[in-house]
Amino acid sequence: MRVVALNCSNTEIVCALGCAEFLVGVDDHSDFPAEVVGRLPKVGPDLGIDIDKVVALKPDLVLASLTVPGHEQIVAALEQSDLNYFAPEPVSLQNVYQDIRDIAALLAVPQRGHEIVDHMRAHIQNAAGRIRRPALLVQWWPKPVIAPGRLSWVNDLLQAAGAYNPVANRAVKSTPLSDEEVATINADAIILSWCGVKSNKYRPDIIYRKQAWQHLDLVKKKQVYCIPEAYLGRPSPRLLYGYSSLRRVVITLQQET
Repeated sequence: MRVVALNCSNTEIVCALGCAEFLVGVDDHSDFPAEVVGRLPKVGPDLGIDIDKVVALKPDLVLASLTVPGHEQIVAALEQSDLNYFAPEPVSLQNVYQDIRDIAALLAVPQRGHEIVDHMRAHIQNAAGRIRRPALLVQWWPKPVIAPGRLSWVNDLLQAAGAYNPVANRAVKSTPLSDEEVATINADAIILSWCGVKSNKYRPDIIYRKQAWQHLDLVKKKQVYCIPEAYLGRPSPRLLYGYSSLRRVVITLQQET
């Protein structure tokens, strides 16, 4: 089978399923596993996919996505080109699990899909106990601040880790927040997980210097943490690392109270 993956999470799912040899092309942003994506043709960035390049690879299946605004234009172009595609739109952890199983079925390895989901479920366990759940504001982007809303698997990860999303009252995938709104939320900590930025380039100092936030405890206590977007923003098996990272933050905060 010839497969083209148009976003990072689908590339990672295919490889986790043991089907890396099926891949004949990936998007420009797919970076894991490096030894796989490094040898494959690139078909453009997520919102700038070159459909002609995809067609030229003669795929049996194209794995697209509807997780980012604008991806629907790529899907429409796939339809116009009469390409066989699958474009999931996960908004919860349960959706992520189902997407993994669906892709496994499409690749004719359904059992492997069930095994991966079972492994994820076994490790992403809801934190027990009656200790206060801290509010963790995940930041996809700093200016303006963009945070995941209720329609995000991040809510489930936060809940499982023993925390909660302070903007879960907004029924959106993500939402912009003004400096004043962030101050009003007054989260226990901010998680930097900037999209498209390498984690070693994340800058907690931007939070600490913000004049509108100088009165916040999270600024005074230096409670800004960095988790790679690859671990939180991609609905793939690597969400396990995102969960583990969030759990460590929660434990640190609970020990300090």
